[in-house]
Formats: sequence, structure tokens, C-alpha cells
Amino acid sequence: MSLTRVLRSPLGLGLLALLAGWAALRPLPAWAQEAQNSPQDISSAPKADPVADLIAQVENEYRSGLANYQAGHLAAAKLSFDRAFNLLASSPFDLHSDERLEREFDRILDGTTNLEMAAFEQGDGFTEQKSEPAPIDEANEATFPVDPNIKARAEAEIKVTRSDLPLMLTDPVVSYINYFSTRGRGTLERALTRAGRYEGMIRRVLREEGVPQDLIYLALAESGFHPVAVSRAGARGMWQFMASRARSYDLGRSWWADDRQDPEKATRAAARHLRDLYHQFGDWYLALAAYNSGPGTVQSAVKRTGFADFWELYRRNVLPRETRNYVPIIVAATIMAKNPAQYGLDTIAPDAALQYDTVRLNYPLDLRLAAECVDVSVGTLLDLNPSLLRLTTPKDRPFDLHLPAGSQEKFTGAIAAIPMEMRVWWRYHKVENGETLASLSRTYHTSADAIAQANNLSGAELEPESKILIPIAPGKRLAGEGETYSRRAIRYKVRRGDTVESVAANFGVPAERIRHWNQMRGNSLKAGRSLRVYLPVAPSGELSARAASARSKRGHSKSQPAASVAKKGRVLHKVRQGETLTSIAGTYNTTVSALRRDNAHATNLRPGDVLVVHLNR
Repeated sequence: MSLTRVLRSPLGLGLLALLAGWAALRPLPAWAQEAQNSPQDISSAPKADPVADLIAQVENEYRSGLANYQAGHLAAAKLSFDRAFNLLASSPFDLHSDERLEREFDRILDGTTNLEMAAFEQGDGFTEQKSEPAPIDEANEATFPVDPNIKARAEAEIKVTRSDLPLMLTDPVVSYINYFSTRGRGTLERALTRAGRYEGMIRRVLREEGVPQDLIYLALAESGFHPVAVSRAGARGMWQFMASRARSYDLGRSWWADDRQDPEKATRAAARHLRDLYHQFGDWYLALAAYNSGPGTVQSAVKRTGFADFWELYRRNVLPRETRNYVPIIVAATIMAKNPAQYGLDTIAPDAALQYDTVRLNYPLDLRLAAECVDVSVGTLLDLNPSLLRLTTPKDRPFDLHLPAGSQEKFTGAIAAIPMEMRVWWRYHKVENGETLASLSRTYHTSADAIAQANNLSGAELEPESKILIPIAPGKRLAGEGETYSRRAIRYKVRRGDTVESVAANFGVPAERIRHWNQMRGNSLKAGRSLRVYLPVAPSGELSARAASARSKRGHSKSQPAASVAKKGRVLHKVRQGETLTSIAGTYNTTVSALRRDNAHATNLRPGDVLVVHLNR
């Protein structure tokens, strides 16, 4: 097994994460401990040892990866692990020429291989949820002038604006009204649109906890009502809780789920925290400031100045810059949201309120199976269950799974047919025209007999549109699961003799994906048709192992084209900085017109784009 294939496998991040945990339990090699612990005597310093220097660099990157992994920063951890592997793989040394290099290489590679089954046994627990940047970060960096016209209009509006929070119009507030009226307008409009999903629930919880209803605008300014918003400081969720504060209000976090991203749990925790801060300071502006920077910071500023007044603390510049901006941002957003007509916001149509059924799970469940049980997309379930960090529900505690309204009975009936211990592995599949037990067995890496037995099928014929169970053995996955795909599709022009299966094989993606992207069924294709294809990419943005599985046998040095052979006579080329259609055509001895014919996006070429190149025309 090559290092490249290990690193770029669909479970690469998970394997690296597991490897991190495994390596953390193992001491450094003796030579590395000596290098770290032995003082250097200049008079007797040994000659330079480039191999030892290289391994020291590898260990530093590896330790950095471990630290990031243990802190939950998986993307940063993977970058460090990748750098450690790449230092070894791209070094000028033959890894087998020095026992130390070989030992270091084997230590990492053997650990990855040995832990592969352990990763599989965890289900798909390493596909980390994608987060949204918190809008408050951008607003905090904005500096806008105080527009006299905006100020005059706001002064008139605030006199007739009813609010259960104090609304004081100061120059910093006017500055942020200007920001939300111009550069930040899109952020505000999107937030007001998303508000419809959660407004009813938030107002109910605020009322139940006895705090002002207009605290809802804190969530508008902080996160734009994104349950998966994450700030640069690591605050998470609609109400932007830091992990330490979240624990104080019973918001738990595990590998599988983060309660800070549960809209109702986080709203209740925020309401209680704000109520506690108001009782401590007796002032809502100080409570908001303390919500941002912590009560200790505000208390210290009050003691230093003798003023328990936010605007006085603002004037004296004794609060952190972010906290000084925080209250004006929220006040500005509140004034505008409560006066939509005056700010051209009255045409915004809020999203419909989320409606769902709830099922209590006492076992881990793959979200893709859950989606198949009720015939919805995985994205629909992720929207209803934003606290899930991965595609598997928690294995360490019960979990309340939200399903589309009216689907609870359908889910209960479908899931009952699957053994509880197999609910992170087995799947449901809707049969399409032309599919057979044999083709499904290849797709899902299971046997035709197993599929027939699970569904009590006596013959090999499958009825289109029927839904059948797929008993996937632990450790096996549907081809392409766990992969991510490029944001921009390429266009492939179907050639005579092409089928969905052959095109899928050419690009290293599952045939089911090709059908889904192009809203089609079956396996046959008409020559001349244009297909949309999203190429699989690794988390680093490079072509994934599946897309690059048939790399050219020659070395892949910097001087060679960034291409991977997908099929004899056909390559995928990743565009580099400075490359043009002319230079790429010259590299492959083809023509610019041929490149344009096979790649609809080739007119506006950008670094990172992937081109299909046909060779030997």
C-alpha cells in the first residue's frame, strides 16, 4: 500500500486522527528523545546530520498535528500530518538508505494500516461538519463614518420604536447602521430571512426564561441565525458560546455532537446566561458586554473606573475593542430590524418555521440510512439536526433525532427491518432501471446473495422504483462515500460507446453521483449529450485518491503536468498558476479547440480548475 493511497483515501482524515491518538500513546524513538533532551556541547558538537534534521522536522509537524487534533481542530491537524508525510516523501533521501528514515516511515505507515479497521469500526465518524463563519467577526472589523443623514433619521425613529431593551443612539451605533445599510446589508438581509426558521422558538424560550424578547437580535448580529456559525475565536452556534461557558450551562460536546449548535438548547442556555449577567450588573448593556468578553473583564473595568455604565467605559477605552463594538452592533441591528420599512427591509420574506418530528435514539445511526428511510436528502436531516458534527449520531449517549414533520411512523417502520448493531452500515436503495443484484453488489461491496437474503428475494429480477435493503458488512462503504467534490462542475461531452458506468469510472466517481447530478436514470447515454461532473477532491483541495487512482507510472515531479490518468488516452489536468490553454495543449500534444470542446468552463481558466484531456486523437 503506497503512502499516497493511504493519505488520500476517503477516510484519510479519520485514519490520521486515529493515528494521532495511537501515536500519542507511544514514546518518541530513542534517538529523537536524545536529540530533544541532550544539551549540545559546542566544543564537541557532532557534524551536521541532515537525516536527523529531517526527522526532527517531521516530528515537529507530527506533534503539531497531535496538538491540533486533541484540541478538535481537525483541518489544521490534517495539514500538519500531511506536511509530516510530505517531508518524508519529498526528501532527497532514499527512505530505505538510512535505518532511521525507514523506521520513521514505517512507524507512521504501519500505524495507519493497522488502524484502518479501527476507523471503519467507528462508522463514518470522521466526516466533519462544515461550519459557517460568524457574521460578528466581519462587523467587528468594519469602520464606517457617522452619516449625519442616517443619524437624523435614526433619532426620529428611535423615539417611536418600542423595545424591551434600552435603545440609545450614539455615534458608534450610527456607524454600524451605516455599515448594515451598505457593505453589511447582505448579511443583515440573509439573517432576517433565516430568522423565520427559529423566531417562534426563540421568542417562546426567552419568554419562558423571563428575559427581554428583543435579545433575539443578539443572535441576529452574532450568527445571522446560523446554528453552525463558528467565530475566529472558536465561539460556536447561533448564540456563539465558547466551550468553557457552554459547559456551565449544560451544553455538552463530544466527538459526535455539540449542543452549542442545537438551536433550542443553546437559546435556553443563552437566555439563562444573560439573565444571570443582568442580575450581576443590573444593566442590560453591561450584561451584553459581559456576554461577549466575560463578566470578569467587565467587572474589572467597572472597578478601575468607578463607572457602571457601558458608554462611559466605552469612552474611557477600558474594554477590549471587540466588546466596545459588540453593544453598538447589536443596538444598530435591533433598530433596523424593528423599523424595516425605513431601511428598505420590509420586502424580505422570512423562511418558514422549521417543523419536525422527534425520535429518541439509543443507538448510533448513519444519517444517510435515516434519510433513505424517510426518502429525503441528507442535507434535509442536517438542517434539522445542526448539532451533529458528523454523519453518525452519537454512540456515547441518547440522541433526539429530528425528522421531517409527519415522517416518524415511516422511519420507525423502515428502521425496524435493520438489526440495531448494523444501523451505521446497512442502507436502503431505490432500484433504478437496468440495475441488477450483481451491479448493486459491486456498488456496495457486498454479495448478491446477501442482498437477496436480506430482502427475501427468490429471483434475480429487481422491480424499478422498489426500495431494497443493502446489508453492507462492517468495514465496507459505498464507493465515494466520505469524499467531497469540487464546487464547480466540469462539462463532459458524451462520446459514442460511453455509458454512465464508464464515465463514472473515467472520473473516479460513483455512477449514482453521475445520475444524481444529471437527473437521469439507467446506464445508457446518447452521444453528444453534455454531462455535469463534480470531481472528487481531498480535504486539501487536491484531486482525491479515487480521481487519481491510475496515476502515470512515471514520476510526478514539479516539472511534469499536474495530471492524473483516469483511463488510457484520457487524463485529468489540474490547472496551475500561469498556465494557459495554449501551454496545456502543448504539454499534451493536443489543441486549444479540443480542450474547449471537452471542457465548457475552459474559457475562463483559473488555477485549481480540472480539465479533461484526450490523448492521441
